[in-house]
Amino acid sequence: MNDAMKGDRIAKVLARAGLCSRREAERWIEAGRVSVNGQKLTTPAVTVTGDDQVLVDGNPLPDAEEPRMWRYHKPAGLLTTHSDPEGRPTIFQKMPQKMPRVISVGRLDLNSEGLLLLTNDGGLARRLELPSTGWLRRYRVRVNGRVDENKLAKLAEGVTVEGQRYGRIQAILDVQKGANAWLTVSLAEGKNREIRKVFDHIGYPVGRLIRTAYGPFQLGKLDRGQVEEIRPKVLREQLGLTADKSKRHR
Repeated sequence: MNDAMKGDRIAKVLARAGLCSRREAERWIEAGRVSVNGQKLTTPAVTVTGDDQVLVDGNPLPDAEEPRMWRYHKPAGLLTTHSDPEGRPTIFQKMPQKMPRVISVGRLDLNSEGLLLLTNDGGLARRLELPSTGWLRRYRVRVNGRVDENKLAKLAEGVTVEGQRYGRIQAILDVQKGANAWLTVSLAEGKNREIRKVFDHIGYPVGRLIRTAYGPFQLGKLDRGQVEEIRPKVLREQLGLTADKSKRHR
């Protein structure tokens, strides 16, 4: 049986259409916004094929587009979310008007800054967030305290903080300036506020955190707040896709 006959879970289909992430799709279904063949869904445990009529808020899904990706230099003070109950500013409110609806690949917290990848393809975003891609996330981190490099070296073994296990972290001391130090930190997963929690745990609170790279994509000289699309040829090469496969990889 081919993939078209087997179909896909509805949340994956919505994400692939670039409408939302899989988690958001599940919330939309709970809110009664999604129907299949005229029946309103009450659970995301539904598989659909190309023969099914899927509507969101009464509207059909847009045609699948070529996956696109942008580099964005996130400033501190913005949330990586489409909406905030507290009304705090988000990165999506700062996007240029010509931008299509995009989803972030991973997140940076309110006070973190630097490189954030954005894509029109929710399935691609999810795939690139997985540690199995092998893509390292690299950061420049300013911490408070006189840094003991032996403590940094031990992070390569992983660390448990308040019952949460964090994997290998590579941390290198770049420069010690008085009571503060700048580090280069690399990790493969990036759980919620991982760097801040780990370094606070070993006695070096983070004062500033800047993501400089996500896999092969670099922050480079991108100005704060600037968005720049990654050329399709470069994107296909880095994802291991051909032009013919780029629409079907999901």
